[in-house]
Amino acid sequence: MPNMSLKKNEMPSQEPQVRNKNFLEVALGYTEDQAVDEAQRCLNCKNRPCVSGCPVNIAIPDFIQHMAKGEFEEAYQVIAQSSALPAVCGRVCPQESQCEKYCVRGVKGEPVAIGRLERFAADWHNAHWAETPQRPASNGKKVAVIGSGPSGLTCAGDLARLGYEVTVFEALHTPGGVLVYGIPEFRLPKAIVQKEINGLKAMGVKIETNMVIGRALSIDELLEQGFQAVFIGSGAGLPRFMNIPGENLKGVYSANEFLTRVNLMKAYLPGSDTPIQHPKRVAVVGGGNVAMDAARCAKRLGAEEVYIVYRRSEKELPARAEEVEHAKEEGIVFKLLHNPTQILGDETGSVKGMECLEMELGEPDASGRRRPVEKPGSELVLDLDCVIMAIGTSPNPLIKSTTHGLETQKWGGIIVNEETGLTSRPYVYAGGDAVTGAATVILAMGAGKTAAKAIHEKLSEGTAHD
Repeated sequence: MPNMSLKKNEMPSQEPQVRNKNFLEVALGYTEDQAVDEAQRCLNCKNRPCVSGCPVNIAIPDFIQHMAKGEFEEAYQVIAQSSALPAVCGRVCPQESQCEKYCVRGVKGEPVAIGRLERFAADWHNAHWAETPQRPASNGKKVAVIGSGPSGLTCAGDLARLGYEVTVFEALHTPGGVLVYGIPEFRLPKAIVQKEINGLKAMGVKIETNMVIGRALSIDELLEQGFQAVFIGSGAGLPRFMNIPGENLKGVYSANEFLTRVNLMKAYLPGSDTPIQHPKRVAVVGGGNVAMDAARCAKRLGAEEVYIVYRRSEKELPARAEEVEHAKEEGIVFKLLHNPTQILGDETGSVKGMECLEMELGEPDASGRRRPVEKPGSELVLDLDCVIMAIGTSPNPLIKSTTHGLETQKWGGIIVNEETGLTSRPYVYAGGDAVTGAATVILAMGAGKTAAKAIHEKLSEGTAHD
């Protein structure tokens, strides 16, 4: 009999006033009994609306039916047929706006906790199975992948399974892309990412770090060296700023820099030689998941006061509801309907405050969200020693500027065929944030799968690039 409870099983987690002082994972995961009980809430609908909401089309009802019977490894194997990173996606995907959004159980209650069940299945597999993937027989064809984030890793994995000799070129000294430099340890333990990367290496994927494509090698040179196709999954790591007075003061960070120092360089560990400020009064400008991550990291570094400064209301916050809730529980103060006008400095050139104007919402803009309008005479000053800008990123122009004939949008995104990921250059494909701008892990993975399929179909024709 189905479990007809209208509510999901709660996710066990650390207490807020404990977790905001450490970098251990916040959500602790379901027990076996909780996982089975939650899985039994699934009605196994014939039309499977949840699958249509998944960018990589996981057979969600199939894996959940295995879970409901306690068949956890079988559930994992169903997920693994479509997703290269289930332990990652179970933690960071916005299921509430994707698969769970279409769950029939959500009509009169809460949807089935699909993401939590995916995480459980992946964690159970990782805890109980030690075998590494087998290396497929080589088909003799070489493909280069630029970037080791979610789109690059997915593309590399799918091609490796088909026998391609894949080399991944990563600009940083550690592979993983945004999974290691952008998402904090307390949301995504890095050991999980490393396990997925080790699996790819076992299948024969080569990963070369400290390789900045466009500097060390160009895409043209990769093709000349014998790679028969190239996938660009270089992400969107160029931070944006507001261009207001004071952004060059000491104590102003882009969220990218701040999170990279904390997450990749482990600046939170005692004795870390990575230079980073341990601020006491912080404002994070922005309202997305990156802003939540930066604010929660600042709190864990010892900040006494941390503000989220966002120019719209809570309803318009682009961050996941779960991340907003966790931030509030941990003591982050939301300064909504406020917009910075300048950052104030002291005589040493360091941040001492930030001036903001109160806003009100007017008519909807092109995005459909109500446009914020300034309230004259509503200035206020926040007393601060650190400001973190988390207002978005764009693709680095380096690859565009060093690749002949590669067409991009005005804002930097690479132009591709949506059905194949093919760029304006033959045999050169792209996907993920390098195409769309900053988006979600699962959308980047979907783009990597699309490109891998198209590359395989093209190279199977028996043709070669010029």
